[in-house]
Amino acid sequence: MKSPLAGMSFLLIEDEALLRRRLTAYLEKEGAEVTAVGTLAEARRAAAVLGFDAALIDVNLPDGRGPDLLREHALPATTSVIVMTAEGGVAGAVEALRAGAADYLVKPFDPGELPVRFAQARRGQQKQRAEEFRRGQEDEFLFGRSLAPLHEQLAKITSADKRLGTRLPPVLIEGETGTGKTAVARWIHRHGPRADGPLVELNCSAVPEALAEAELFGHERGAFTDAKTARIGLLEAADGGTLFLDELPSLALPLQAKLLTVLEDGALRRVGATKTIPVDVRIIAATNTDLRELVRTGKFREDLLHRLDLFRVSLPPLRERGDDIVTLAEALLARVGRRYGLKLATIPEAGRVRLRAHRWPGNVRELAHEIERAIVFGSDRGLEFAHLGAEAGEGAEGLRWLRPGFVFPESGFMLESAIDELVARALQQAEGNVSAAARLLGVSRDVVRYRLKTDREGKPDGVA
Repeated sequence: MKSPLAGMSFLLIEDEALLRRRLTAYLEKEGAEVTAVGTLAEARRAAAVLGFDAALIDVNLPDGRGPDLLREHALPATTSVIVMTAEGGVAGAVEALRAGAADYLVKPFDPGELPVRFAQARRGQQKQRAEEFRRGQEDEFLFGRSLAPLHEQLAKITSADKRLGTRLPPVLIEGETGTGKTAVARWIHRHGPRADGPLVELNCSAVPEALAEAELFGHERGAFTDAKTARIGLLEAADGGTLFLDELPSLALPLQAKLLTVLEDGALRRVGATKTIPVDVRIIAATNTDLRELVRTGKFREDLLHRLDLFRVSLPPLRERGDDIVTLAEALLARVGRRYGLKLATIPEAGRVRLRAHRWPGNVRELAHEIERAIVFGSDRGLEFAHLGAEAGEGAEGLRWLRPGFVFPESGFMLESAIDELVARALQQAEGNVSAAARLLGVSRDVVRYRLKTDREGKPDGVA
């Protein structure tokens, strides 16, 4: 098994020559590159010229104290630092921890402890970096009946993930803005084998193009004008976990090429660096546009699309989710009520009708905002969403198909036959497109499919 220290660059500061040689030999046997010095002055000169992934520092040195390097910020924040101290020198180790060291070892110690200690230090760095991008409480995604096939698809993905363990294939999530792509990405991470690892999220459109490369891949000190210290990127921060890239097409074509390299090679190079760093990160990408069309127009790399398009997940717009709109509204209502500390209102039938009939161009995000407005400004009669009436097609707009003065015949009215006829007419108008017919009817695609399946008289005219 490959050592966690393999490929890492070490700064070893130890004035005792025998111990210095012993530790250097061990680290090099583990595959690390070692710069070994015996004084604080030599360490400062080395740190000024070279970048180090890790440093093993003695507390007491002939010309000063090892923790001074941390207080002086001579080592970048990306360097994992562990200090060594003699028996009874724990106070010096505590001093170093306060200055930014990740851990300490009391001499004499077994060099075999180093891989474990430095692996723990690296995980601590990743957690700290990931916390900078945490977006608050991760709410459970509400599937409902309309998204039962999606739930089954996601369960198959996470089941495959658990069999693989490492080098998990990417996932591509498609859907309109506001359909819940971020929530689905969180669900995949939370229910997969990397639930205990970091989840890092980045909206690619929110990062200026000039900064996107350093944000994703990290940078070394002096890589550009404002790079006063080295910094790990989000890909490194997500090592062992998941990186969610929302609005992926916003990345410039050169960055798309670098991302493809990470996916293929499992390694990255920081901006301004000369060596590569191995990473094992699961990429989940999301888009609200058709990547195939962007490839056709030269705005997205075809090779990256083929690499991403293995596990593709498509989220339907809210207007196609039928009665699940009301179920989702009730869940959002409970959540918003708890946050505001308000007594939960109710959604009467009039409000439910308007929720189902509204077109929801903003999807779940729009629904959440409507619920929040309604619970703050709603009346004692409950949440009727009266302002959605005109848009929902209430009144003459929504009922223009019903002849004025219509009365039910005395012989009765066959509701099921009328529904079948409406579905058939919608399909005919939509030229057999089930999704388009469902939008015309204001129901989910499953409702239309069910009607087609149970139609004993055969397929309606116009259905392919």
